[in-house]
Amino acid sequence: LQTRLQAGQGYGNTLNCVLTVYRNESVAGFFKGMSFPLASIAVYSSVVFGVFSNTQRLLGQLRHGDASHAPALVDVALASTVAGFISVGIGTPVDLVKIRLQMQTQSYSTPPKASVPSSVKLKPTVPGFPVYQGPIHCFRTVLQKEGIAGIYRGMGAMLLRDVPGYCLYFIPYTFFCGWITPDGCISPNPFSIWLAGGVAGAISWGTATPMDVVKSRLQADGVYLNKYKGILDCILQSYQNEGLKVFFRGITVNAVRGFPMSSAMFLGYELSLKAMKRDQTETNP
Repeated sequence: LQTRLQAGQGYGNTLNCVLTVYRNESVAGFFKGMSFPLASIAVYSSVVFGVFSNTQRLLGQLRHGDASHAPALVDVALASTVAGFISVGIGTPVDLVKIRLQMQTQSYSTPPKASVPSSVKLKPTVPGFPVYQGPIHCFRTVLQKEGIAGIYRGMGAMLLRDVPGYCLYFIPYTFFCGWITPDGCISPNPFSIWLAGGVAGAISWGTATPMDVVKSRLQADGVYLNKYKGILDCILQSYQNEGLKVFFRGITVNAVRGFPMSSAMFLGYELSLKAMKRDQTETNP
C-alpha cells in the first residue's frame, strides 16, 4: 500500500487503495515484492542493530574507558548515524526490487509526444503488463540494463531518509525506555521495550515519509519511462504537479506499520542480548 500510494496514480486515500488493489489483483496484490525483503530482513536487521550496538560500545570505550558505560545522547546519535549509512548499502537494492515488482503492473498516463521533454526516456514496454518475472529476474534485468547505478537508484534519497530516520528511531527508543522503566530496575522489562520500540518506530517512519515518497518515486521510475533527473528534480516535479500534500502520502500506513514492526524488532534485539549475556556469564563465572 505504501508504494502504491506514494508512487502510483489514482488512489485517493488508503481505503481506496486497499479496495482498488483487491478489486484488480485480489489478495495476491498485497504480497507483491514480498519475497526479496523477507529473505533479506534477517541480515539487514542484524547488520543495522549490530552496527548500532558495536558503535555504542566503541564510543563508550573511547570516551569513558568502559565499553559497557551507559551511552550519552551524543553517543546514541552518532551510533544511529553510522547505522543509517551502513543500512543504505544493503537496503537500496532490496527496496528497488520490491518497488519495481509492486509498480510494474501500474498504468500511467502517457503525455502527448510534443509535450515530452527530450530528457524523458520512454520505454517500449506496454504499461499494465509485467516486466519482471520475479525478484531474481528483476535484479538481473536492472543490473544488465542499468548497471550498478541502476541497482542503487534512489540511494541519495534513502540516505536522506535513513540517517535522520535512524536517529529518530534509536534516540526516542532510548529515551522512552529510560522513562518507562521503573526506578531501581537494572534493565527495562519486555513490556517497556515493546512499547518504547513501537513509539520510536511510529515517530521514525512518520517523520521519514516525505523523503520516503521521493525515494519510492525515484526507484519506481524506470519501469516504463525515466522522468526524474535526480532528487531535486523529483521534489520539484512532484510539488508542481500535486502540491505539498504529495510528500505526506502513505504517512498513515508508515506510522501504523512502524509500531508493531519496531516493537517486535526491539523486543527481539533486547531479549537476544540478554540471552547472550546470560550464556556468557554461565560459561565464564
